[in-house]
Amino acid sequence: MSIPVESALTMAGTGPFQRRLLGIFGLVWAADAMQVLAVGFTAASIAATFGLTVPEALQTGTLFFLGMLIGAALFGRLADRYGRRRVLLITVACDAVFGLLSVFAPSFAILLGLRFLTGIAVGGTLPVDYAMMAEFLPPKNRGRWLVMLEGFWAVGTIIVALAAWAASVAGLADAWRWIFAVTAFPALIGIWLRFWVPESPMYLIKEGRREEARNVLNQVLRANGQAELPAGTAITVPQARPGASLFSPDLLRRTLSILAIWFLVSVSYYGVFTWMPAKLAGEGFGFVRGYGFLVVVALAQIPGYVLAAYGVEQWGRRPTLIGFLLLSAASCMLFVVASSATVIGASILLMSFALLGTWGALYAFTPELYPTELRGTGMGAAGAMARLGGLLAPSAVALVIAQSFTAAIGLFAVLLLLGALAAFLIDAETKRAALA
Repeated sequence: MSIPVESALTMAGTGPFQRRLLGIFGLVWAADAMQVLAVGFTAASIAATFGLTVPEALQTGTLFFLGMLIGAALFGRLADRYGRRRVLLITVACDAVFGLLSVFAPSFAILLGLRFLTGIAVGGTLPVDYAMMAEFLPPKNRGRWLVMLEGFWAVGTIIVALAAWAASVAGLADAWRWIFAVTAFPALIGIWLRFWVPESPMYLIKEGRREEARNVLNQVLRANGQAELPAGTAITVPQARPGASLFSPDLLRRTLSILAIWFLVSVSYYGVFTWMPAKLAGEGFGFVRGYGFLVVVALAQIPGYVLAAYGVEQWGRRPTLIGFLLLSAASCMLFVVASSATVIGASILLMSFALLGTWGALYAFTPELYPTELRGTGMGAAGAMARLGGLLAPSAVALVIAQSFTAAIGLFAVLLLLGALAAFLIDAETKRAALA
């Protein structure tokens, strides 16, 4: 008797196993969001500690994103070659260690080195988490669960905003050290929890380790209260295509389109959220000012994820992604034409809602576009493009922001419209489709 791995996952459904997996991956995902967004929340404090300007202090972000770019490209390929679980454990351990050491950096040069190493680790966790989570979910509701995992980014955003607000209210010296300590803590817990996560059954089968794959699937079935597969059941997956690559003729169009979207969304998102905290904390307009409003901005992300989770299953991945990209562009244009604090505040909240809904749809769509032997590599390439965008945002975009913050937001609107066009060109819709 033989059974496709997707059929076994459909028999298991979604239950306690996936909820535990979501909690474990989500904890580190929130930690990664905190590490990434700490760039904007710590720049002023780092500048004060080491006698720098804020743009000089933002070099921590430049080195961090450079590390993420390297980590995403490197560890995505390693996950396809050596297994998801091994890479997961290595990256989260490095994330915790280097993130915690950043707290005690005695000089700016050492801080830059530690943020670079932390960035490599964080960049490595992101693509592998999504590839692995996708491979433990049945087709029927895979998109919703992947958006739910991305939703932990909002949790991390809220926590880091609250930490920065608390440090500001308390008047703490070297507040950046306290913020980095908060960001490192979830990853420290995540190291031990990840030992519970088994290897992906799809990866095991591709490696010819069919008995191990059957044991893992039985673990999923037992956890969800379902009967185990009969002894001797052969687990099958679609045959790998020899010599397949992200740029094979049958994948070229979707690869170029999806990588363009990751880059364009990343430049826009990090352009907004690297500069917005410092901008609103010190130079806001009326109530659109201070860390309290930034917490509200972070809370606005949650309904964005909720709508994305609904949309990817009801409307499809591609239409949902296009819709959120257009809404993100519209919110940026609203900011550009706004003439009152109320409209400015509304546009920023809409920006947060729409951009995070965009990320939710993007993370649900991307891993489904590639076969198992390329899934980690594909997510790694997408992550690398996102980090390239994040790398450019604090520095290159600063040239535009130096002239006009409003003009920079207008530029982001144009980039997001180009992203919507790229999404329209993708030649696939993966709603409820089996993974290859």
